Amino acid sequence: VIKGLTYLREKHKIMHRDVKPSNILVNSRGEIKLCDFGVSGQLIDSMANSFVGTRSYMSPERLQGTHYSVQSDIWSMGLSLVEMAIGRYPIPPPDSKELELMFGCPVEGDSPVTETSPRQRTPGRPVSSYGPDSRPPMAIFELLDYIVNEPPPKLPNGVFGSEFQDFVNKCLIKNPAERADLKQLMIHAFIKRSEAEEVDFAGWLCSTIGLNQPSTPTHAAGV
Repeated sequence: VIKGLTYLREKHKIMHRDVKPSNILVNSRGEIKLCDFGVSGQLIDSMANSFVGTRSYMSPERLQGTHYSVQSDIWSMGLSLVEMAIGRYPIPPPDSKELELMFGCPVEGDSPVTETSPRQRTPGRPVSSYGPDSRPPMAIFELLDYIVNEPPPKLPNGVFGSEFQDFVNKCLIKNPAERADLKQLMIHAFIKRSEAEEVDFAGWLCSTIGLNQPSTPTHAAGV
């Protein structure tokens, strides 16, 4: 994904502007493809192409209507990584009880309302969550306000590696001037370690979803 965003910027002088899980594809060879389904009629009725589905991955600066750059795509990528790691859209963040349901063991989590949070009431539940949730659904503008004014999502401690956590944290810094850029991310320890590891991602993918593996699978490191 980082290489795709770099290619768009350096070769075509453009930003993607719509990085989200539904626009990140993988084939049976383990190759990651960055695409854009924004004009696809096949997703016209899906959550991914709805008002909230599109804007829920936008960076705080975009939602505020201020100037934005490729740093906005980096925020969207970081948010997508957290979602793919925990299995649901990460705003509002899961508490310890929901994390335990996700991972099958006790996990340290944050309360949706912290002492440093300006929010006076518990936010509504996300569109998708684990187990019963008595909170009312989070309204669209409540969600967008949360992205702009509340702390950014983060990966739970004790589940993922520290390098992956640090990589995501650098993508989700709210101030775009302080957020990591593409060059910094390309040399991050998480990326360097992933490039050096030999992991049969294609084989894992095919066995997981029941596909026939090509004769020449691509080897890539997983999270």
